[in-house]
Amino acid sequence: MPKLESFGLKKLDSVHYYVQDLERSRRFYIDKLDFTEVGQSTPELEQKTKQRSVLFQAGEAKVLCSTPLGEGGRAWRWMKKHPAGVGTLNFEVEDISKAFRILEERGATPIQDIQRFEDGHGTLSMFSITTPFGDCTFRFFERKGFKEMFPGFAAYEAPRGGKNALQILHFDHVTSNFQTMKPALLWMEHVLGLEKFWDVEFHTADVNGKVDKGSGLRSIVMVDHDAHVKFANNEPMRPLFKASQINIFNEDLHGDGVQHLAIEVKDVIGAVREMRKRGVEFMPTPGSYYDLMPERMKKVGIEIKEDINVLRELEILVDGEKRGEYMLQIFLKDAAGLYKSSEAGPFFYEVIQRQGGKGFGAGNFRALFESIEREQQQQGRA
Repeated sequence: MPKLESFGLKKLDSVHYYVQDLERSRRFYIDKLDFTEVGQSTPELEQKTKQRSVLFQAGEAKVLCSTPLGEGGRAWRWMKKHPAGVGTLNFEVEDISKAFRILEERGATPIQDIQRFEDGHGTLSMFSITTPFGDCTFRFFERKGFKEMFPGFAAYEAPRGGKNALQILHFDHVTSNFQTMKPALLWMEHVLGLEKFWDVEFHTADVNGKVDKGSGLRSIVMVDHDAHVKFANNEPMRPLFKASQINIFNEDLHGDGVQHLAIEVKDVIGAVREMRKRGVEFMPTPGSYYDLMPERMKKVGIEIKEDINVLRELEILVDGEKRGEYMLQIFLKDAAGLYKSSEAGPFFYEVIQRQGGKGFGAGNFRALFESIEREQQQQGRA
């Protein structure tokens, strides 16, 4: 298929996360991840939308958390169907009219026409579309001098909370789980104009040799190279489809949707040290992973700069696929595991530092997959 005309995607600007407990989210983002609380919805907007929203930011990573205030609002409708989770991805575009025209021509389903707002400083234009990502919608906006995050939002005179001690840079990619991902892949290719970038598939039977135990997944990454926006997409793999942690995620979320967001940091070792001091809980990595690491890195011709003993101590994963290019990453426990509550949802964060590596690391994919399965079994969710 020839490359489609770009609709002018610039970047993933922010995510909209629907939660039951806004104070718990505030403690997590400020106390654990050292995000700054930038502002919140005005009383007028809260009365109109029947939800309260607070924006947290570190570097270019922005997370808008909303909780219901009575019945009828978007957050309330989400919570009727799902536990806490990502309900909207917000993308900046170069030209809102061009984006709307191209996406609609390719079969996108707009939720409304372009909405335009003015605030005395400039304009904000935006529209939203439905997606194959379950009930998660995509919002596209063009900002020309408009000061606030959105109409009815009020930034604080002095931001509150953290100072980005973790040196967070931006979102690296979005990972989503599907019962069957081909429709989503076709939508991303033919509607959004994304290209296939990377793929992997594996089953734990590859290692243990027992087809009656374990599970597997297929994963395909789609990318907009110009905007550096990447979507990693997973589906369960036979045999034992129902036992797959991808399927369990979908059962926990009550549908397809965003599994995790990867946050890129300047120094993952320093960030993880600080996060552990703050009580952040991560997915555990067995010592055998580090025992095998030197040989694994040698096979792909990668020499890592970091001390392997430090990586073992902090349980940071390392992987790469090209000589001289690798990445370091670690995964937080999902919210349901952190708070011992299914209502907190199965969403989690990844922390990543890229040392030239642009891929996703098949070895780390397996390590994460197996770690999540162990956690689900311990919690009685598998």
